[in-house]
Amino acid sequence: MNRYPLWKYLVVGVALLIAVLYTLPNFFGEVPAVQVTPVRTTEKVDGSLMRRVESVLEENGIRPLGVAMDARGVKVRFADPETQLKAKDVLQTRLGQGYTVALNLLSASPRWLASIGALPMYLGLDLRGGVHFLLQVDMPKALEKTTERYQGDIRTLLREKKLRYTGLSREGSEVRVMFRDADRRDEARSVIEAAYPELVLADGRDGEEYSLRATLSKQAQAKTQEFALQQNLTTLRNRVNELGVAEPVIQQQGIDRVAVQLPGVQDTAKAKEILGRTATLEIRMVDEERMQDPAQVQAASSGQVPFGDELYHERNGIPMLVKREVVLTGEYITDAQPGFDGQSSQPAVHVNLDGRGARIFKNVTRENVGKRMAILLIEKGRTEIVTAPVIREEIGGGRVQITGMDSPQEASDVALLLRAGALAAPMEIVEERTVGPSLGKDNIERGFNSTLIGFALIAVFMGIYYQFFGLISVLALTANLFLLVALLSMLQATLTLPGIAGIALTLGMAIDANVIIAERIREELRNGMSPQAALAAGYERAWDTILDANITTLIAGIALFWLGSGPVRGFAVTLCLGILTSMFSAVTVSRAMVNLSFGRVKRLTKVSI
Repeated sequence: MNRYPLWKYLVVGVALLIAVLYTLPNFFGEVPAVQVTPVRTTEKVDGSLMRRVESVLEENGIRPLGVAMDARGVKVRFADPETQLKAKDVLQTRLGQGYTVALNLLSASPRWLASIGALPMYLGLDLRGGVHFLLQVDMPKALEKTTERYQGDIRTLLREKKLRYTGLSREGSEVRVMFRDADRRDEARSVIEAAYPELVLADGRDGEEYSLRATLSKQAQAKTQEFALQQNLTTLRNRVNELGVAEPVIQQQGIDRVAVQLPGVQDTAKAKEILGRTATLEIRMVDEERMQDPAQVQAASSGQVPFGDELYHERNGIPMLVKREVVLTGEYITDAQPGFDGQSSQPAVHVNLDGRGARIFKNVTRENVGKRMAILLIEKGRTEIVTAPVIREEIGGGRVQITGMDSPQEASDVALLLRAGALAAPMEIVEERTVGPSLGKDNIERGFNSTLIGFALIAVFMGIYYQFFGLISVLALTANLFLLVALLSMLQATLTLPGIAGIALTLGMAIDANVIIAERIREELRNGMSPQAALAAGYERAWDTILDANITTLIAGIALFWLGSGPVRGFAVTLCLGILTSMFSAVTVSRAMVNLSFGRVKRLTKVSI
């Protein structure tokens, strides 16, 4: 009657073992660390960088607790913040501007736990400390940049159609084209409407001239603003990866603001510097005549660059003279995707240009067949020639293929940079708030103490009121706490103060189920049922009540997660997971302990309840 088959005991035992293992990393805390990452996103992290970091630290008498390498960079742990700051200064000086050296905090849990995937929960800004930025997107500037592009597009279109105009200017978000007669204006109007249906055209007259004013429609303006905000969000997410932040929060607030929370970031200046960086693409022609003269190339490498040229290097280190005149920039790129060259099957990036960019590229390639075109990647103040292919034929259609990538991953990285390397509109920091690590530590202690005190009071009450069965309930409650923390750690959830409140609430709700079960058993004993039968009936008849109560709370938690945001969703996640773990611990775990304690007693005469 009160016995589980062996497999059920094994399931409970394995669940509790996993819960303990995956909860452990949260008790080890964090240690100060330094993260070293290459400035160029396309540069890969390898063992040579780790050996170089170790060598620099050894030469300066700095002894780290450990050095590790991952896909992002090299991470070095230290015993105290003083050593961490000293190491940061030394590494930044010795490694140079090619690497970003950022302060960080890393888990101090043993490596054997990390090897089985047991990692601590991420801590939010209110618990870990860090920096909070609120950035304002300059939407008028975004519309202005879009209008500038249409100004160039209209000029090119009218020239192609051989429609004469007396003037073309831009005033704010309006493009104005002047004509000498109404017939020419009407003809231009039909051409522009066909090419750019998103523009709203209005006729006018200034003195003896006829004008045509073009503005973006309301739908096009809304789309431009949404695109600018989304591109800025993507760009910021890409850049924050450099800081090594475990769980950054980057989200839209309103129609023109972005909130950025960087838990654990200690260097606010470095965070502001990285968030403000840009990356873009330039296409220029190679100076073929001077490149054929080795003496001029040698002189340029020595610092004597010929007038009208600039010296850059290819990825293999070979110097190349390119003309100062920029043929095309990344502003004309509408999309960039990684792929492969159809002929050589080598990794490549497929770039799509907008209408104006496609026309410019077509004209340039037509006029320079047989010459080389250098594609320059300008990222964080450094310029590099990605590739310099020979133009074989005129390239139309607005689709360009960039080859010369070392790997598919590099092609993916370059495509990402081209797609979202630059901000679509300027951003200004309108609010900056720093939460110190000491305040975060104080919040953790208060949250931990409140949960511990609540747990202790529950344990005392249950022990006094329900005696031995109360002890079993407390052990089940302990198992519930371990299961909940382990689940949050496995999911790598971010724990905030509302999350701690959710854990405390879960403990209170979990004990309710044990109280219902205990009262059911007491009722059956008062009705004259034998102890063994009362134990079985108490669990079976309490199940429906427990299930109904928890399902209604679970529905509320799901609604909070669906409709809420930020801390509210964190509370909802903790609450929903806590409901599931409390049902398992209150029913299955406590029943297993009851069965082990009383199930094998043949003549049970009394239950301590």
